[in-house]
Amino acid sequence: MITRHRLAAGVCGLLAALVAGLAAPAGAAADETAAQDPPQVELVLDVSGSMRTRDIDGGSRMAAAKQAFNEVLDAVPDEVHLGIRTLGATYPGDDRKVGCRDTRQLYPVGPLNRTEAKTAVATLTPTGWTPIGPALLAAAEDLENGDGTRRIVLISDGEDTCAPPDACEVAREIAARGVHLVVDTLGLVPNAKIRRQLSCIAEATGGTYTAVEHTDQLAGRVKQLVDRAAEPVAVPVRTEGADRCSDAPLLQPGLYADRERFSEHRWYRVDVLPGRELRASVTVAADRAVDRDYGVLLRAVTEHGREIVRGSEAGHGRTDVISTGLRYPKAPLDDTGAEPEPETVCLEVGNSFSAPPSVRSTPGLPVELRIDVVDAPGAASDVAAFGLGRGWWLLAALTLTGLVAGLLAGWISRWRITVRRTR
Repeated sequence: MITRHRLAAGVCGLLAALVAGLAAPAGAAADETAAQDPPQVELVLDVSGSMRTRDIDGGSRMAAAKQAFNEVLDAVPDEVHLGIRTLGATYPGDDRKVGCRDTRQLYPVGPLNRTEAKTAVATLTPTGWTPIGPALLAAAEDLENGDGTRRIVLISDGEDTCAPPDACEVAREIAARGVHLVVDTLGLVPNAKIRRQLSCIAEATGGTYTAVEHTDQLAGRVKQLVDRAAEPVAVPVRTEGADRCSDAPLLQPGLYADRERFSEHRWYRVDVLPGRELRASVTVAADRAVDRDYGVLLRAVTEHGREIVRGSEAGHGRTDVISTGLRYPKAPLDDTGAEPEPETVCLEVGNSFSAPPSVRSTPGLPVELRIDVVDAPGAASDVAAFGLGRGWWLLAALTLTGLVAGLLAGWISRWRITVRRTR
């Protein structure tokens, strides 16, 4: 759906790093640096009879897919464990019951032997039905082991011919398991009905949909998705915000994932001790078509409803993600010897996304919330906490500079006039 996703995600990652100050506490660092299993990707290829159609660069869809796969297999990073699953590749008959079970793992997920994988792909011939739902369920089972990044890349030229189970409902079931398995879809036919189904599958799992019409587009997009799986990521912890602060989950430092409906507000809680600073950032992903005006809000308030600080961001036009963040330093207590009590800070996450009536509103938009609690700054040189971030310090400096410059200019002008009169 969106080819600029990596760039947008990189920009927002930089923003989150700046907001977080690049100083993660031990708890958050442990989440990110813990040993992870290798990233796993399974390519799921539609080999149904319609793949014989010759409408991609003068050749068949199957020929384009094979060429793209060969290019992708040559470029797979060594650390990625890759597998290949097919659907509709073996049964040519008319028995729907048999045809809708026609999915098999062509190459097992694991360290890649490029020669063996290419040989397996070369044997494929467009054959039968299009059991997308069963293939997704089987692919999810292929990737069920390990804690690393897991991604399914589905390439298809048609809609599922085997519902039920409905392919979109299957994707929602996979997402509901909370296993952080992303399904990206690529459509080889610019058909509205096919696009809706493949988009729904991707949206349900936080993935992307892309329409491709040329072999180089197909190869380039699959390479991009495989490379993305190899990028080191912190796996977010699933959480569920509440409608009000009193019912909100109490979060520790770390990375959290949630989903939020269009224009919804959700609440979370964080304890902050005196002498510590809360740093929070939120990213909302537009994983489906949305209206052109949008925004995201992150507010920190007390348990009694008084606003402490807020961060917000708005935009117009096409986007993948939008982010904002905030910092709240809590002053240290006088040394009285008493055990310090933490302050419970309520974090409100809201968005102003909207969408046309034809776009599904469920599941909600993917939300990532980053929480850090670090030592509070102890000097005014930290401008984000001591005034410059709030604007008045900069305004005062500019005002003083302007006053001095004006006085100096006036004195020089009067001096020049006096010199002229004495000549």
